[in-house]
Amino acid sequence: QVQLVESGGGLVQAGDSLRVSCTASGRTFSSYAVGWFRQAPGKEREFVAAIGAGGSFTNYADSVKGRFTISRDNAKNTVFLHMNNLKPEDTAVYYCACRFNRYSLYASEYNYWGQGTQVTVSS
Repeated sequence: QVQLVESGGGLVQAGDSLRVSCTASGRTFSSYAVGWFRQAPGKEREFVAAIGAGGSFTNYADSVKGRFTISRDNAKNTVFLHMNNLKPEDTAVYYCACRFNRYSLYASEYNYWGQGTQVTVSS
């Protein structure tokens, strides 16, 4: 069992940067890939970024490529999502999720989820 807790969300202005974190319980977190997803009001949950268990492999949605960076510190059981040049359309609840070994772009393939953290970008 893995428990995930997101933190770091908030209200920022367009063009600002923000870092959200996902901290996991469990001693085998380094064996899990992690994905970040987001859900805006009235919209479906969408893939944002993912990182493999070892941290070498990453993937990004086209909408955030070049602005967002995912990274992890397995010694601290934490995955980060660094968000630069934020836009109003980035406003959403951001969720982290994990699955064993390889990452996936699909929310349905993740086994464990956090409760989400709100990111609001004002224009």
